[in-house]
Amino acid sequence: MIRKASKVLLAASLMVAMLTLPATSQAEEATDAAPLNSQELVAAMQPGWNLGNTLDAMCCGPGDDETAWGNPRVDDTFFKDIKAEGFNSVRIPVSWGNHTGPAPDYKVDPETMDRVQEIVDHALDADLYVMINTHHDSWQWITNLAQPEKHDEVLAQYTATWTQIAKTFRHYPQELTFESVNEVGFDETWAPGTERDHELMAELNGSFHEIVRSSGGNNADRLLVLPTLHTGADQVDMDALASEIEALDDPMLAATTHNYSFWPFSVNVAGYPGYNEEVQNLLVENFQSQVDTFVSKGIPVIIGEYGLLDNYDNKVERGEYLKFFEHFGYLARTSGITTMWWDNGTHFDRFKREWRDQEQFDYISTAWTTRSGTASSDLVFVDASDKITDKSVTLNLNGLAFKDLRYGNTTLKAGTDYTIDGTTLTLKKKLLKRILGDREIGSSAQLKIRFSEGMPWKLNVISSEDPVVEGATGTTDSVLLPTAFNGDRLATMESVYADGTGAGHHGWSTFPEFWDDFKPDYEDGTIELTKRYLNAIKDGEPVSLTLHFWSGKTLEYTLTRDGSVVTVA
Repeated sequence: MIRKASKVLLAASLMVAMLTLPATSQAEEATDAAPLNSQELVAAMQPGWNLGNTLDAMCCGPGDDETAWGNPRVDDTFFKDIKAEGFNSVRIPVSWGNHTGPAPDYKVDPETMDRVQEIVDHALDADLYVMINTHHDSWQWITNLAQPEKHDEVLAQYTATWTQIAKTFRHYPQELTFESVNEVGFDETWAPGTERDHELMAELNGSFHEIVRSSGGNNADRLLVLPTLHTGADQVDMDALASEIEALDDPMLAATTHNYSFWPFSVNVAGYPGYNEEVQNLLVENFQSQVDTFVSKGIPVIIGEYGLLDNYDNKVERGEYLKFFEHFGYLARTSGITTMWWDNGTHFDRFKREWRDQEQFDYISTAWTTRSGTASSDLVFVDASDKITDKSVTLNLNGLAFKDLRYGNTTLKAGTDYTIDGTTLTLKKKLLKRILGDREIGSSAQLKIRFSEGMPWKLNVISSEDPVVEGATGTTDSVLLPTAFNGDRLATMESVYADGTGAGHHGWSTFPEFWDDFKPDYEDGTIELTKRYLNAIKDGEPVSLTLHFWSGKTLEYTLTRDGSVVTVA
């Protein structure tokens, strides 16, 4: 519950802030269209995109502006390009604290507020719904709400910040929405919340609600977006938010969570290199729990950020992460949940105004309207020196029908080039011989499986031999294992002490983290064991290493550490 002193402080802060704010510099006129209810408005926002690492980058040093983390300034044409890609909404994360003056006024720098307003105007002019928030403020200062000696100070700054935002935008149309805070927590564990955590979240969301609703204009019925603790989807945290929303008794509220998939899959750790049935089921359960907790009760949900974690394109095999994005889009569409893809500049090149990975975007955008078929893998390994045999993959039809198999512009012949038996696609040895030519090690050919709808699934047929990895000696800074991959690709690595426990940075698992603990270099022909991994190895205790390759091959070694010297043999 909110303490009485906090309520008094909130009321006083509201009064002071509202009296001292300058008049709004500019305001959007409300549209003549009939207002949408919360469910209709959130549905109209689908699909959404994040302007990440821009206004949120104003967080971390004197003079930081929207270009601080490498993205260009937003101009008046930018959001038109985003709209043209099929998006209907944009989330604009904003970090305010570094551009806010001292107590007691906590005045936001006028140039900063003007620039936020200008970017919001650009987005609205492009016919996009817009959501703004308090972003990195969460971990910079709002998290200190949990400290009794800082509680009132934090609440005063939070109140002043949202009071100024609310006044600036109070005459903007309903296409502008407010999100109270991003991924706030009150300790460093990211564990499901305690009763005290939920009380603090209710205090923040309740204060935000009172500030905005009392500010007048269109804020009286603007859609307000309330996050769970950490903006996560743990059931106890969603239940707490559902109770908050019920208590506020306001029909223009939405819930928000974030989704970066099952963490071990998202970073390839703990033996989850692939989008297997367990990981798929966890995503299904995640969506269903949000439907049960919110959607079924008339509370719309916005997944305000989704994707896989940073550097996933190096950590997770391509076909496996494309399966995730396809499945995620399907579940969002069939659950009636609006989603906003997190993009910090990694996906849409804001200088060239084009996708860095067009195929990945095509999977995501196709899922807005239909499913795409996939397969058990996008890799088929054919022995470069042995006699060629037929190779099979299992199709994931996803409710579709197999259409055909193509090689380049040629439609291949069923029965001659391939066979279909239920969901088993078998590539005939004559086809494999033809497309691989002289079968040089590492050479490849690409087939496309087409389905009745959606994206074609690409099969990379690779001429390979068993990989060869040599032992090596190095230091705890790095060990480079000379490797002839021979067309194969590394999937994961096991690292186990004699007693069966995990060896390395993540001692709770026998499978270290791809790239951060070990990483292949296919061009230079090495597998590096990294400083992070090696420094976590116990001195004098041998470690059994098993390298797992996507072909199914495994190689075993023993690692020993003697002080700063590391040997793999």
